[in-house]
This record gives sequence, C-alpha cells and structure tokens, in this order.
Amino acid sequence: MAQRHPDPTDTPPLTATGDALAGYLRAQATEFLRALRLHRETGGQSGNTPARARAGGGAGVGPNGTEASVDAARALRRSARRISASLHTFRPLLDPDWSEEMRPELAWLSGTLGLEHAYEARLERLLLALQRLSGAVVFPGRTATPAAVGPSGPDRPTATAERSTLTVGAAKAGALLERQLTLARTRAHSTALQALGSSRFHAVADKVALLASEVPLAPAAPTTALHTLAAAAEERLTDAVAALPLVAAGHPYNAEALVHGLSPDPSPHPQDGPWHQVRLLLRLHRYAHEVLHGPGTAAPVDVRLLAAGQALNRHRDASEAAAAAAQAARTPRITPATAYALGVLHADQRHEVEASRFTFQRTWQKHTAATP
Repeated sequence: MAQRHPDPTDTPPLTATGDALAGYLRAQATEFLRALRLHRETGGQSGNTPARARAGGGAGVGPNGTEASVDAARALRRSARRISASLHTFRPLLDPDWSEEMRPELAWLSGTLGLEHAYEARLERLLLALQRLSGAVVFPGRTATPAAVGPSGPDRPTATAERSTLTVGAAKAGALLERQLTLARTRAHSTALQALGSSRFHAVADKVALLASEVPLAPAAPTTALHTLAAAAEERLTDAVAALPLVAAGHPYNAEALVHGLSPDPSPHPQDGPWHQVRLLLRLHRYAHEVLHGPGTAAPVDVRLLAAGQALNRHRDASEAAAAAAQAARTPRITPATAYALGVLHADQRHEVEASRFTFQRTWQKHTAATP
C-alpha cells in the first residue's frame, strides 16, 4: 500500500480521553494473546537459518512451521512494545503500582525476544559489507575470490596491495564473525526459549490476559484528554533532537566521530547514546499518535517521520555492527590480514553511522518545516 502524507482530516479528535487509551490497550493485549497462541501452535521454534543461506536465496519454511513461529515472536514483541510505551506516556492515567510493575516486565520480554534476530541481522550485515569492501565472497564455507579488474585496468600498485591484503583477510574475518555471532545468536535463542517457559513470562502473560478485559485506569482517566500527555512525549522528542550534535552530522563525513571508534577503547562510542535515545523517543511519539486515533483506526502515516525512524534504525544497526567488528578485532592471535580486514569493516560501519545521521538531519528538517 502506498504511503501518503497526512492531511487535516487525519487529525485525531481532540476529545480522545482515557477511554480511548483503555480501548487501545485492550486491543494490543488481544494481539499479544493471539501471537502467543500462534507461537505455541507452531512449536515455539525460532529461525536458525544461517545468514549465508539467506543471502543465497532466503530461508525456507521448516517442517515445524519455523517462519510462522518467527512471525508470532515478532508480533509478541510488537504488542509488548506498544503496551509498554503507552504505560510510559500515559502513566498518570493508569494505576501507578500496576503500571510501574508491568512496564519493566514488558521491556524484559521484548528485549529478550529480539536478541536472536539482532545477532542474525548483524552477522548478515557484516558479511555483506565485507564482500562489498573486498570484492571477495566472504561467507564461511566458500572460497574467497580476488576482486575483478575494472575496465580501466588494475589500480595503482598501493591500492592493489591494500585490496589484496583485504581480500586475504576478509574470508578469515568473515569466519571469525560467523563463529562469534552465531554463538551469541544460539545463546540468545536458548535464553528466549527459557524465558518463554519461565514463571516470569507466565506472570506477564497472565497480566496481559487480564488487561485484555479490564484496564486499571485512574479514577479521573475516563474524562481526561490524552493530548496533553501525547504533546509532552512529542516535546521530549523535539528537545532530544535539538540536543543532538547536528552540526557535526551536517556533513556526510564526520572525522571527529571516528576518532574514538578507531581507538582500542572497548567502551561504546560517546556520540551514539543520544541518537539511540532519540530513536526510542521517536517510537514513543509514534505510538502515542496511534493511541489518539483509537483502536480499529489506522493512524495516518507521516512519511517524513517514518523516514526519520528508518534512518535512526540504520544508525543503530551500523553502530552495533561496528562494535561487533571491533570486538572481533580484539580476538587474541588473529593474523594481521584478519585484523586489517576487521579494521576496514569497522571504519566502514562507522561511516554508515555518519551517513545515517546526515540522512536523519535532512529528513527531520523537512518534517519540522512541514509541521504546523
């Protein structure tokens, strides 16, 4: 379905109150329970297809309904995020004890279910980047091939030597990343299965089941307008964006931001945190907008806001991929060629981080210019 720009007729009614919040929460709780039932019916399995297999043509549906189970787990996360976000944005309208007890449990569930997919997507991203950078097939189990000479002839000797070194190290770097991230993904898979069978998860599911029929609103919530709280969420987003180093991100290449990333310091990049926070605040703003339109009504899609969110998602993915490459480069006793390939890969992903910031800046400026 084609995206469309919002128009004045899409503006949610100013009379949206706590009753609309209750309807939204009940709808999301119902979706959660439906996804949980589907997950159990499909065997509760999660995708185990290696990244190299998907890159070669995609993963097939396993005999136990693997793909359906992955979709069910994704739906569980989607509903959990929306319920948790609503409890955060509209917490003055809800029973405080129930809300404060529920939110961290939903965040735990969403984070636990998302780890396996995150490691799998990170590995695929890094392997494809290595292949792009080196001109070699770096998926483990395949033979690395040297880059083809372009129509204008071979590069100058220095560039040729660097490319040769990168090609030699790329296959070993890919194999190292495959081992490390596959191990992490397998552990995340086991953790998710254990979580879904734990008493902690069953307690969360029981509370969501109660939420599907009864929402613990504060006494004044049914007559309290939602717009003030939704506007506060938008204001927090706007303030966080204003505090970003957009001047540094105003160019596709931000050399200053690479200084820390190229150092041996294993701590997270100091500039990444505020951008990750903006991504979360943008999600809260989007979900609050959904609540204002009420259940059963599709909220209008602001394509600029959607593009801004996609840029921040790419920023997060590239940032975490760069950290994974740096972590792999610290592996003891790897060859210089492998370390060199991982260093090039790390720098490439940090450039992707800067490109995503640049894209977000331009998209956000267009969004704010078009917003009354």
